[in-house]
Amino acid sequence: MSLEHVDVLIVGAGLSGVGAGYHLQENCPEKTFAILEARDCIGGTWDLFRYPGIRSDSDMYTLGYAFRPWREAKSIADGPSILRYVRETAAENAIDRKVRFHHRVVGAEWSTANARWTVEATRSDTKETVRMTCGFLLMCSGYYRYDEGYTPDFEGTDSFAGQIVHPQKWTQDIDYDGKRVVVIGSGATAVTLIPALAQSAAHVTMLQRSPSYVVSLPAEDPIANLLRRLLPARLAYSIVRWKNVVITMLVFQLSRRRPGLVKALVRKGLKRRLPQGFDIDTHFKPTYGPWDQRLCLVPDGDLFDAICAGRASVVTDRIESFTKDGLRLASGAELEADLIVTATGLNLLTLGGMRVAVDGRDVDISQTMSYKGMMLSGVPNMAMAFGYTNASWTLKCDLTCAYVCRLLNHMDEHGYVQSTPQNPDPSIREEPFIDFSSSYVQRAIDQFPKQGSKAPWRLYQNYALDILALRFGAIDDGAMEFSNGAGAQQAAPAIPAAA
Repeated sequence: MSLEHVDVLIVGAGLSGVGAGYHLQENCPEKTFAILEARDCIGGTWDLFRYPGIRSDSDMYTLGYAFRPWREAKSIADGPSILRYVRETAAENAIDRKVRFHHRVVGAEWSTANARWTVEATRSDTKETVRMTCGFLLMCSGYYRYDEGYTPDFEGTDSFAGQIVHPQKWTQDIDYDGKRVVVIGSGATAVTLIPALAQSAAHVTMLQRSPSYVVSLPAEDPIANLLRRLLPARLAYSIVRWKNVVITMLVFQLSRRRPGLVKALVRKGLKRRLPQGFDIDTHFKPTYGPWDQRLCLVPDGDLFDAICAGRASVVTDRIESFTKDGLRLASGAELEADLIVTATGLNLLTLGGMRVAVDGRDVDISQTMSYKGMMLSGVPNMAMAFGYTNASWTLKCDLTCAYVCRLLNHMDEHGYVQSTPQNPDPSIREEPFIDFSSSYVQRAIDQFPKQGSKAPWRLYQNYALDILALRFGAIDDGAMEFSNGAGAQQAAPAIPAAA
């Protein structure tokens, strides 16, 4: 029995997958496509995370799609608003009709002889195994495990009489009203949770091992709101989008070139928002440089307001063990708690954890090199949407999807059925795929592909450079090998085999 075949198979129906569907419909209207989604609804991250205060740490003028203006007042939007935006985009463009829910992709194998992928998925609702074939595989499955977050092995957790919850597993029945809450962590999730919990908890303590850079920005963009009143929606959106892109790029470059100046500016903002005499050096002075990890954004300074009001506090210390009533710290101090929230990070995962094989040989993803931050050396007709670490995720994913459409149209124009990035330059050095010191990155970086020391294998984390390379750069650039299918078995690519 023949398998169902589509020209392009998209994996994941979150922010990236819906965007990929739109690009295909607009730029490759003759291509058939389907979207496989492991969960039971559209939304990805923005449906999965349901903890109090869930919001973006990027502005919606850059996190939103280039093709659909963000029309709400808040630039730093809450999770439900973002989820509604993604689902409305899918519905308005009939992309939701292409989604097949409960399909978790577990493996994909490329056949050079047939010039197609055979993709295997398991259905969580029926437990069936489903197989499909496609000419091109576009991975929009994100970069972390959906089934579990990261929690260190804390001593004594069984002795704690209260409740312990990871934000990724938050449910609506968790009660924190009038309770003493400790949030372990100092990253984006922690600084989001604390002001929300502090609205009704007895007290919330942010317990951190070491500080992060925390900056306050207005929840609403006054320039955006003004331009929306004066200009057509699309024009206003485009102007604000580029304004925010340029500001983000300048801040990142300034952080790398003048870290002392950025530290001083951040500290000035903290002194203005925190109570007089607050110990900034202990609680908000990181040991690393700005943008060595992502900056934590608090809209309208809500975290600082909670601290000033006495509804929240910060403790910088290490955990010795959990106790019946809370936590014992390395300093000897004890924190009493009724609820402990482990905002301790994500478990990263490449390509959704699926097995990848080319012509019968398993591919070790960690031994491949990333081509333009989206394809893998030796792996034909497959791309992955992976956003920026120093800017909005969607900016890079949008460019990736547009490039895939250019590539597909180029292949059709020249009669090619296979496109495979290959590195012919032995002088290119391997470097880590993500240049970030964050613990969640360092724990998993060995699982990811490498990047190269120069283009087209280098990740510049620069939207302007990527526009030049992906929107206007040559498709046939010497690193991409094409095949029209003739003598396909002899032209099979060399791939790094899994151990």
